[in-house]
Amino acid sequence: MKMANQSVLAGFVLLGLSDQPKLEKTFFVLILSMYLVILLGNGVLILVTIHDSRLHTPMYFFLGNLSFLDICYTTSSIPLVLDGFLTPRKTISFSGCAVQMFLSFAMGATECVLLGMMAFDRYVAICNPLRYPVVMSKAAYVPMAASSWAAGGINSLVQISLAVQLPFCGDNVINHFTCEILAVLKLACADISINVISMGVANVIFLGVPVLFISISYIFILTTILKIPSAEGRRKAFSTCSAHLTVVVIFYGTILFMYAKPKSKDPLGADKQDVSDKLISLFYGVLTPMLNPIIYSLRNKDVKVAVKTLVRQKRFA
Repeated sequence: MKMANQSVLAGFVLLGLSDQPKLEKTFFVLILSMYLVILLGNGVLILVTIHDSRLHTPMYFFLGNLSFLDICYTTSSIPLVLDGFLTPRKTISFSGCAVQMFLSFAMGATECVLLGMMAFDRYVAICNPLRYPVVMSKAAYVPMAASSWAAGGINSLVQISLAVQLPFCGDNVINHFTCEILAVLKLACADISINVISMGVANVIFLGVPVLFISISYIFILTTILKIPSAEGRRKAFSTCSAHLTVVVIFYGTILFMYAKPKSKDPLGADKQDVSDKLISLFYGVLTPMLNPIIYSLRNKDVKVAVKTLVRQKRFA
């Protein structure tokens, strides 16, 4: 067991697309381009929500948090993926693997909770507009955002603490681009039932509960919107939550697609599916963070005006 632990401390080998070298350069350019769009788009959103006083509201405060979270989430893994595309033998230390798992797991859980908080904000704004300034005061929405980060961090700490205590022996090759926790757990030479149960409970709390909460919120929101007598009033009311609803559908829709699609029983098909699963997981990690600022910019007049104002100020500064 001592040698097994030494093997872990020496690090893991990330398989990535090692068996598809011709694809690595293509995906390097593609993922790098998407990562730069993520940094630019979310960075601009953070700047406008800070500098434009018209955007100092709960909705845009949550949006700024979401943009910062997307930058952190992608930065925790994409540089490692890009380096892997250019390195013949992709290795990562045990401690580096643990840190990367913690950050990506924490950001993912935080985003689930934060999207639920944003749904509550839209519910209060549309269903109880007169009470909105009281219910969503700064004393309320700042702790709401902070609790999202804290919940994601605590959950990640629990999951990664359980994972790093496992003994790893024999094969240290991770069949993934990064230290994806399920791929790492497959290398453990001990019973991982506690880890599986713990992650199952976490999935219910951080995936199931927010989805249920968001669904109920939007049932009330849509019911309220349909009661508005004028078509213009209904359009304006729906436009205030359409961007968030689009982001929610993309975020949870890709998760559902990743985990609900059938597994191949054919060995040759299973090999191809391993590659497709890794690529789907990779693009899931960059697609949603890349689309979020685009969606909020296209579907939100206030953001578009704030971006144009910021560009003019920088041009004439």
